[in-house]
Amino acid sequence: MYNQASILARITQTPGKCGGRPCIRGMRIRVSDILEMLGLGVSPDEIMANFPDLEPEDLDACLLFAAKLPDITKSRSGTN
Repeated sequence: MYNQASILARITQTPGKCGGRPCIRGMRIRVSDILEMLGLGVSPDEIMANFPDLEPEDLDACLLFAAKLPDITKSRSGTN
């Protein structure tokens, strides 16, 4: 089992890169693109074959980021 903080550290947001959207490890691979592919039934193995720079933990990070998004959005807006 991985530490959540270390997994989420794989997700980066850089102003000016991919419109500031969350990406994987500073690469121009958007979290939303990976999540969309997974949602459409593309297998993790196929995603990894199409993006050879990705590591299995990157897919885990995308899923964890999506699961935590309501909490992240809530903490940024200052609401509880």
